[in-house]
Order: sequence, then structure tokens, then C-alpha cells
Amino acid sequence: MSTDAGAQAYPVRIEGELSEPLSRWLWIVKWVLAIPHYIVLAFLWIAFVLTTVVVFFAILFTGRYPRGIFDFNVGVMRWTWRVLFYSYDALGTDRYPPFSLKDDPEYPARFDVEYPESLSRGLVLVKWWLLAIPQYVVVAIFAGGAWASASGNGSTWAYLANGGLIGVLVLISAIVLLFTGRYPRSIFDFVMGMNRWCYRVAAYATLMTDTYPPFRLDQGEREPGTAAAELEGPEAAPA
Repeated sequence: MSTDAGAQAYPVRIEGELSEPLSRWLWIVKWVLAIPHYIVLAFLWIAFVLTTVVVFFAILFTGRYPRGIFDFNVGVMRWTWRVLFYSYDALGTDRYPPFSLKDDPEYPARFDVEYPESLSRGLVLVKWWLLAIPQYVVVAIFAGGAWASASGNGSTWAYLANGGLIGVLVLISAIVLLFTGRYPRSIFDFVMGMNRWCYRVAAYATLMTDTYPPFRLDQGEREPGTAAAELEGPEAAPA
């Protein structure tokens, strides 16, 4: 399970730039600093669940995801990703996350989903539970109870106690950071790959796309092919 440079782009885009140098000790108190975000996100996720129920029936009868609700729900996931990237899903930056649903090109963590012009009416009945079961098994290994803690229902240690591999590796990185002042790049890339997998599954399960999440661990800060696509001139030619 490794990044394939020629892999087809998935409609869910999640990226995070490791902002070095990082504070050696700030991660110890980030759970306190993020409490205002946790409170807001708790209410936003209640709204997210309710709007997703509305979306279910909208897709079932019309085959379309209402654009206004889509933008709101993507914004909730974007906000969540920024907070978790700042805190205990990555510890990738010390920049405090903005209180906003909108995309912030200047913030090191970014999330977006390509809007689907149409969605299958039949798949909406089964993809979020039956088809996604294999993906849920993988996400359970990666994230454990991380999502519950992220909504403000637990501390850092409660997060780790739920058994998520992401939380365990981030804790190891935090300890290394504390004593050396550096975040292990290999662990960061691996953590980003697991987060990317989890958010793809989350978007699929909440009906944002019909494209089944690949069983592929795309590691690193950027989505596969992004860096190459941004190059200009001869360097942009495929290897």
C-alpha cells in the first residue's frame, strides 16, 4: 500500500504541509487551546448529520446532492481537518486554525471535495453501510475512537486509549519532537496517508461521491500527482 505516482485522482482532496520548525512543548496543551473549536464543531456535526439525512432523500428522489448543503458539509469536514491537523491527528502545524467553513489557501491543512453533478439513486441505499463495511474495518484500525474525541468528548489520552494507529504514531512523534525538536518525516507521511484514507471513506459514506475509495495508502503532504501537475516546462513531463 504505497503512493502510486500514476494513480487516478480521487474526488476527495486532503493535504497537509508540515510546518517546521514546530514547538517542542506546544503539543502538550493543544487540546486546551482547541477547546473553542471542539465546542463549535460539536454543533456543526449535529447539523451535518441532520443535513445528510435530508441529502439521502434528495439523492434518492432527484439523483442530485443539493449544492448549498454540499458546500456546508464540505466546510464542516474542512474545519474538522484543520483542527485535527493542528492537534492530535497530525500535529503538523502550530498555526491556530481559523474559525471558518471556507477554504483558506494560506493555511497548511486543506480539504475539498469535487461537486458531483449527479449521483446514483440506487447506490445511496447501500453504499454508506453495506459497501463501506471493508473500509470501516480499515478506518477503525487507523482512527479508532479518534473522531469522537475530535468532537470534544475526550482528552488526548482518551483519544489514544481508543486504539487508533494514527494517535499512537502521533504520540511517538510528539515525544521525539519534545526531545529533538524535529518531527520524523517518515511518520508524518504515513500519518497523512492514513488520514487521507479516513477522509475519503468519510466523504463516500456521507454520500458526497459515488467513487469507491481506493484501497491505497497515498502518503505525503499532497495528493498523488499534485506536485507534478504544478511544475512548468520540461520538469512537468511524466517520468
